[in-house]
Amino acid sequence: MGSGINKILSVPVFAFLYCYTAAGVLIVVVLSWFKAKKSVRFLCKVWAKSVFLIMGKKLPVIGKDNIDKNEKYILVANHASLFDIVAITSFYPEVSWFGHERLLKIPVFGRFLRLTDYVPFKEPTVSNTRHMLEQLMEKARDQSVALFPEGTRTLNGEINPFYRGFIYLFRTREIDILPVTLNGFYDLKPKNRSYIDFGSRLEVIVHKPISREELMGLTDSEIIKKVRTVIESAHRGIKEKENTRENHG
Repeated sequence: MGSGINKILSVPVFAFLYCYTAAGVLIVVVLSWFKAKKSVRFLCKVWAKSVFLIMGKKLPVIGKDNIDKNEKYILVANHASLFDIVAITSFYPEVSWFGHERLLKIPVFGRFLRLTDYVPFKEPTVSNTRHMLEQLMEKARDQSVALFPEGTRTLNGEINPFYRGFIYLFRTREIDILPVTLNGFYDLKPKNRSYIDFGSRLEVIVHKPISREELMGLTDSEIIKKVRTVIESAHRGIKEKENTRENHG
């Protein structure tokens, strides 16, 4: 499908998604008043799945059996698109998100994030950092916490270097790390492109959790390398796409 057609189709799809999300947020807000957390999570899951259906996309999730619903995790994933959060919510809504404060300013979507117990990343002053960590540690007592260690969406499709933020949280809690690889989301809608590529092929891979015992004796750099290696092991990067084109050229 050419970029011209993608640009044309993206306008009504985005318009519908915003209206659809706004309606869903209103319902969830009402349920939140009654503290119906299970119902809120169920509706968030249904909403997230339907977002991809509206775009005409299949979202295969490989390795869902690796998630033990009785356990809490620090979910760590690569970051390429605004739809990354939606993808993870579609199969694992029981998480509290940590990410950039600017996402809360996005119309409608920002309200949705607030309903998922989103912890915003603010300017990293001493007081702000302490407050953010306190919020994350509080969330991690009762539920899993999800974050993107790259800090921001990739601009070239490759995985950016990881920051240490998730390690501070890991070292303060009896909790395992759940690595997740997101494929095709840079093609779908990257940060530096305004329209959706309806021909992109999406895939989510949930890896086996990395136990706290396996990581405790490692340095911060070694933990980062180990987690990143697992995520990269299933990542369809730019080089692989170029090789595929050459092989079929």
